Amino acid sequence: MASNVEQSPFFQQRKTKGEPIVKEPPKFDLESYISNYAGFTRVDRLHHIGSHSPYLAVDAYRLAITEAKKGKNVDLYTKLAADLSSIVPDDPAALIDTAWAEKKTRETQLEQNRLEHELKSYKNNLIKESIRMGNEDIGHFFYDTGDYSSALKAYMKMREHCTSNKHLADMTLRLVYVSIAQKSWLGVQANLAKVDAAQLKGDDKTKLEPIVAASSGLTHMSIGNFREAATHFLGTSPAFLTVEPAANITWQKEVLTGNDVAVYGGLCALASMDRTDLQNKVLGNNDFRNFLELEPHIRRAINLFCNSKYSACLEVLEGYRNDYLLDVYLSKVLVTIYGRIRTKSIVQYFIPFSCVTLDEMASKFPASEDKSIEDELESLINNRTLNARIDLVDRLLISPPTNPRHSVHAEALAMAETYDHTLRLRLTRLNMLAAGMEIKQEKGSADKMSSDTGVGIGASLRGLGSKMGFT
Repeated sequence: MASNVEQSPFFQQRKTKGEPIVKEPPKFDLESYISNYAGFTRVDRLHHIGSHSPYLAVDAYRLAITEAKKGKNVDLYTKLAADLSSIVPDDPAALIDTAWAEKKTRETQLEQNRLEHELKSYKNNLIKESIRMGNEDIGHFFYDTGDYSSALKAYMKMREHCTSNKHLADMTLRLVYVSIAQKSWLGVQANLAKVDAAQLKGDDKTKLEPIVAASSGLTHMSIGNFREAATHFLGTSPAFLTVEPAANITWQKEVLTGNDVAVYGGLCALASMDRTDLQNKVLGNNDFRNFLELEPHIRRAINLFCNSKYSACLEVLEGYRNDYLLDVYLSKVLVTIYGRIRTKSIVQYFIPFSCVTLDEMASKFPASEDKSIEDELESLINNRTLNARIDLVDRLLISPPTNPRHSVHAEALAMAETYDHTLRLRLTRLNMLAAGMEIKQEKGSADKMSSDTGVGIGASLRGLGSKMGFT
């Protein structure tokens, strides 16, 4: 069945466009996986899975179509049905329910007219709270129908009618929510900054902190700032797992689950942090440990990396590659993240050795079919990520010899130049004072620096002399 689906016009067209196709079945069960999500992200994730996995395509599209018919987005329903029709034309779910589509279109048009009429009457009465709620209702309507641009405009019109900091924060969270649905990450960043500026206090602020941290992590990960993403995910409070809905949005089901925070945070940390930071900021992080318990394989991969078992770490991650390629957010950056983790592993593995055979490197780090280990090592050496040389005759990766005496001489010369420059500046200052010129300096330690320079540099030169064998 999966092979027939893979040969369908839909997947052939996607291959032509260069879209990744996940041929192997993932480790997760589709119904159990998708039961963790609700709202727009449920349909969005099902659509992504169905359009990238021939193995799960039919089931994912059926579930997505059923979910879409519960809402008001007729265009989304017709698109899903058309996609399924190009995969399995004979499937009953692939036939567009025109009666439902026409009925739902009429209903949504009537609802839009009603909401616009109500808002107009609120504006005539000049009641700020009613106008705010009227704009909010229209924003919800446009969001449910898939018109995100109109939803953003409606929510933004609420700003001038907000009468409290909480109203302002809820409106901004709605803007964040719509921007995430659009995958407009710059908009998400801008609105998250406004949430922080809403000046909430007490329980309201405490409730929003984990939501802002998780959403910020998702934004930075999606634009490739993995270090910042890891910092935000690692700083997400375990309260995120049980936080009450904010702005009528259940964030841990409609945007990110606790499992997503664990996977995204763990992978971003592996891609951007060294072993010390991984040990202290990830494994030693009591708050993030609550998330890692949801995804034990991520904790195991980080443990293996910290224990210098790089090939085992990469093997664990490779086992979940198909699952992550079917994640609607992670799939866009997974190749980059895995590439950085692999590069770090190669560099760290080679540090203790003066030379390693290329066959040993190939066995520890199996290369892809289109790129050999020699080509990979060559590219790392050329971009100065790996300080080594390749001996193709003996098939060795060799660490270049170091010259400690040369480095000590270079340090001594650099220090002498610094000392000479400092003395010239001091002489210039003395000459200016002797000439009666007034010298103003900022509050600081300039005089202290001048008095300590001779002592500090002298001590450093004596240390260098002892390294070189002088007394």
